[in-house]
Formats: sequence, structure tokens, C-alpha cells
Amino acid sequence: MEKTYLTREGYEKMAADLKLMQTVKRREILEQLEMARAHGDLRENAEYEAAKHALQMLDIRINEMHEKIASAEIFSTENISTDKVVIGTKVTLWDFSYEEEVEYWITGTDEADPAAGKISINSPVATALLGHAVGDKIEVKAPKGVMRYEIKKIDR
Repeated sequence: MEKTYLTREGYEKMAADLKLMQTVKRREILEQLEMARAHGDLRENAEYEAAKHALQMLDIRINEMHEKIASAEIFSTENISTDKVVIGTKVTLWDFSYEEEVEYWITGTDEADPAAGKISINSPVATALLGHAVGDKIEVKAPKGVMRYEIKKIDR
């Protein structure tokens, strides 16, 4: 089983999402199943089949989240060294292509949100940044070409 890296906040959010799925969402789907069952013949009941499929998908998602929570390694951003880029650090970069500063927070896969500047440790940019220090220049091979950055600042 692959390890899941989460901040305390990410862990708590995942646990709350799991609880919501196990209670509210599961109950809603079970109610849909009962309503569809009440319509009679189940062999040609599209509502019943859709609700049954939704329940199966929800159960799969619940099991996946159980596994992620069970394998979670929670890291604290309070004690992280800012000498080098590691998971949990916020990195300010100079983007040579666009001639502007960009900021990324290096997170675990399950907390990644590129629109919010949170990138997974498995992303090409984060992978290239890991272990580097302020002043280092890196190149990232991406589908749109080679991107060049200089690390300007590392924060928690």
C-alpha cells in the first residue's frame, strides 16, 4: 500500500469527508434504492440500476479513503526546515518563461490543488524542486516544453 502524505488539516478534512460519505451520502443512496425498488419490476428499472451503481461507486470510494487514512503519514509544517525544498514547504520561484514570480506549496497527492498553488510531490515541478535550496536554478521537462525556474524563497 502506498503511503499517503497529509498535513493535519488535510487528514482532518479527509476524515470528515469519509464520515460524510459513510453516513449522509450512503443514507441518501439507500433511500433512492428503496424508492426505486418500490416501483416494481427490478429487471427493467433504470432508477434502481442507477442507485445500485451509485452505491457500489460510493463503497469503492469509502474503501479507498479508509486505506489512505490507514496509511497516512501526517507531517507538521511547524518543524520543517526551510534550507531545502521538502514536502510541506511553500516555494517562491522566478519563472524565466513568463518573467514573473510564482508560489507553490509542495503537498501530498491528496491535498494537491493546482488552482490554489498546491502541487503534489509527484508533479514534475515539485519533483524537480525537492532537495534544492534558495538560489538554485532548475529545469522542468513538461509537455509544453522545458520550464526554467530559480528558487527565490522557501517558507513553511
